[in-house]
Amino acid sequence: MTANLRRARVAVLTLSDTIARGEHPDSSGDLIVETVGSAGGEVVARDVLPDDRERIAAQLRSYADLLGAELVLTTGGSGVAPRDVTPEATLQVVDRLVPGLVEAARLQTLAKTPLAMISRGVAGIRRRTLIVNLPGSPKAVREWLDVILPALGHAVELLRGQGKPWGEPHTL
Repeated sequence: MTANLRRARVAVLTLSDTIARGEHPDSSGDLIVETVGSAGGEVVARDVLPDDRERIAAQLRSYADLLGAELVLTTGGSGVAPRDVTPEATLQVVDRLVPGLVEAARLQTLAKTPLAMISRGVAGIRRRTLIVNLPGSPKAVREWLDVILPALGHAVELLRGQGKPWGEPHTL
C-alpha cells in the first residue's frame, strides 16, 4: 500500500523538555519531515516545545485555526512520565476522536516491543485538521508511520470534503 499525502499541509510539533533546551537533536522531527515530504506532503510548520500542556494546546489550535494545517503530527510527550501531557493537550483541542489510527499503530508495534502498551497517544480532528500523537523515539515514529501513513492521505481528502459519493469504493 503506498502513502500519498496529496500535497497535504502538514505541521510537525516535537514535545520534549530536553530538545526544547537544545540538549538533544530533534531526530524524530527530522524523520517525520523526511517521511511527509517523501509521501507528497508539504511541511508548513515545524516547532519544538517543552512538555507544557497549555503551550501545546495553544500551538495545536494555531496550526489548525490560523495556519490551516490539514495534518498535525506530534512526537513525544505521549508516554507515562509525569511531564508527558501531549494526549491531554490534544484532547483539549479536538472535536472528534479518530481512535483507529493509534489503535492500529499500537497493535502493530506491540509485536515488536511490549513498550507499545504504555503509549498514550491519541488522534482527533479539530474542524478540518487531523492531529495525531506519535511516540518520541525515532524508531517508534518510523514504526507508527509505517502503519498509519497509508490512511492519512485519504483522511485528509475526506476532511477537505473530497470523499467519494456514498456506495463508491474508496481507494488509497
